[in-house]
Amino acid sequence: MTHDDHAHAIEDGMPDEEILYDLADLFKVFSDTTRIKILYSLMDGERRVADIAETIGATQSAVSHQLRILKTARLVKFQRDGKNVLYSLADDHVYTMLAQGMTHICE
Repeated sequence: MTHDDHAHAIEDGMPDEEILYDLADLFKVFSDTTRIKILYSLMDGERRVADIAETIGATQSAVSHQLRILKTARLVKFQRDGKNVLYSLADDHVYTMLAQGMTHICE
């Protein structure tokens, strides 16, 4: 495949502009180290805000604020357990993105 053929193949398969904006917004969520720490702390399973805060060395208020952003981006989910709210990664894709990102920068 020539360079021109490859360029045309990419243009033919280019996602809609709206999808590209959504993808860019998703990657922006990963641009904050506190959010990355929160996601990493959830790779082992469900945690309460207090446990996340202790693990990453942040205040519960700061963690709660970042969790709202992560929920909006559909990277974390939560469930109530009595008075506690347990947070976890939204799905295996989030785990894969983190693991692949770490593999990429460590090569």
